Amino acid sequence: MIGFILGLLIVGLIAGFIARLLVPGRQNLSVPATILVGIVGSFVGGLLSNLLFNADASLRTSGVIGSVIGSVIVLLVWIKVSGSEKAKR
Repeated sequence: MIGFILGLLIVGLIAGFIARLLVPGRQNLSVPATILVGIVGSFVGGLLSNLLFNADASLRTSGVIGSVIGSVIVLLVWIKVSGSEKAKR
């Protein structure tokens, strides 16, 4: 159980960090918020992969690539909902 939690935190940090690199603009997120984006993104990526490739839509985590894709989606939604990013293009 401890290994699962540590793995979730590490993958969450990596996926959240990569998502922040891929999304243009500046995001004012702390390290815990970045980990949270990565963890939620992992579940979003797992749900999307189950919906696209299986008929079973259960709540599971996904791999690193699915986590990054899910994290980008979560980060874009976070920015849109919070309105934290100003148009700096």
